[in-house]
Amino acid sequence: VVVGGDGSLHEVANGLDGLATTPDVALIPRGTGGDFVRTFGIRDDVAAAALIALEGDTQAVDLGRVTYRAWDGHEGTALFANVASAGMSGAIAQRANDTSKKLGAKASYLWATFAVFAGWSAVETRLTVDGETRSGPMFDVVVANGRYFGGGMKMCPDALPGDGLLDVVTIGDVTKRDLVLTMPKIYRGTHLPHPKAEALRGRVVTVETGEPVPVELDGEQPGT
Repeated sequence: VVVGGDGSLHEVANGLDGLATTPDVALIPRGTGGDFVRTFGIRDDVAAAALIALEGDTQAVDLGRVTYRAWDGHEGTALFANVASAGMSGAIAQRANDTSKKLGAKASYLWATFAVFAGWSAVETRLTVDGETRSGPMFDVVVANGRYFGGGMKMCPDALPGDGLLDVVTIGDVTKRDLVLTMPKIYRGTHLPHPKAEALRGRVVTVETGEPVPVELDGEQPGT
């Protein structure tokens, strides 16, 4: 049983990597974002989550493996259980983690989104999903196993954690007006289709950017 949030689950998934036989894992959500469990309908309620841990059915889920450039310059690799992203969301997650104790999870991510967006510029990005390529200025590329990230944003509403595929959403060169108008829809999962976003699905995803951008894995920021 893991007591914590997406970051705690991230550590456990990577700690179990390579074992011949892995134990069943249950999560009692007590972290900042709590996004992984939302896909499974598990509420931020200790008693209810504990009951599911004791009596609930197990389910096999996919994991993603990411190669990135660590902060010290070497090549790193890590698993993610919920979401990996490249771009603005890495800086948002860091800002939200720094303020979550004061504001709470949802308010922290919402505030951090607008605060980071105000000083962020789209970066020239080349995205390849199973051989299909998209290029252009982008704020973010979200690669999802689960449906939620950012403290309750339903960014990938059709993602299924056990379907063997990753759901990818690109966020193009959006304006402040785009962000304000679209944000409520993102929480409801009704933001797609959107003229400056695209949803793709595949098993292998490559993101190449014209300059280094933060990488976010389950709310953690290991590098670029």
